Amino acid sequence: TLALLGESGCGKSMTATAVVGLLEPVADVTEGAVRITGDGGTTDLRTASARRRRDIAGKELAIVFQDALTALNPVYTVGTQLAEPFRIHRGLSKKAARKEAIELMRRVGIPEPETRIDSYPHQFSGGMRQRLLIAIGVALSPAVLLADEPTTALDVTVQAQIMSLLKDLREERDMAVVLITHDLALVFEQADRVVVMYAGNVVEQGLVEEVFGSPKHPYTAGLLESVPVHAERGAELKSIGGSPPELAAIPAGCVYQDRCPIARDRCREERPAAREVAPGHLSACHFPDEVNR
Repeated sequence: TLALLGESGCGKSMTATAVVGLLEPVADVTEGAVRITGDGGTTDLRTASARRRRDIAGKELAIVFQDALTALNPVYTVGTQLAEPFRIHRGLSKKAARKEAIELMRRVGIPEPETRIDSYPHQFSGGMRQRLLIAIGVALSPAVLLADEPTTALDVTVQAQIMSLLKDLREERDMAVVLITHDLALVFEQADRVVVMYAGNVVEQGLVEEVFGSPKHPYTAGLLESVPVHAERGAELKSIGGSPPELAAIPAGCVYQDRCPIARDRCREERPAAREVAPGHLSACHFPDEVNR
């Protein structure tokens, strides 16, 4: 599991929608590559044909969105929506696809799937709708599943259940998961590696235990300090002052300069490149050794 971590507006969901080709007509990807390796070899999704992208969707690459109520189609039963991947990609009959959909509902913890399969999305709770979205995402056992804040707006108990389900499905189906979140505890518990994003840029990446244990970018350190682990009643809570810059007006130099406690003239003039500060641990900071938690 790879986690994409950062504040709201840092580009996490934009990255996910760019990967699966859902930006149009809002925006265009102007450079870079999105490569996925599967049964058909390595494919650059940016240059792939529409037919190739359809072949990949669901089978090699899938996405789970954060708002299940808007992601599910309100005018179709959940059974119709769950059966669709099996009918389109595997050519199953309506009866066979329905049977697969029932088994999928049972696997993700939907009670009485034989009767609930003919219900509509609004007839399920938020947690159940999220389970249905995950079921659609993993229906064809994709190589990579993008989970865009899958526990947003759910209570803590349901959040734990959803993440436990994702973890079990990942292991069962030998599936890589890209988890998009701003929840540091979730990253620590669920992810192997983490990519920290700020203002549309990657500022730090590496193994979770290394990045969280010894952050080498001021933004990462600020995020970790903002968690009230040792907070005492009446004490002032730590936070990062200010807010991320508008993505259409990112300053020259370091993207974090306006909020950084160790920013200098060099930070305002030169954009730091990501460089290795330890094996597999990269930081886009001119002064990584001065970062202290």
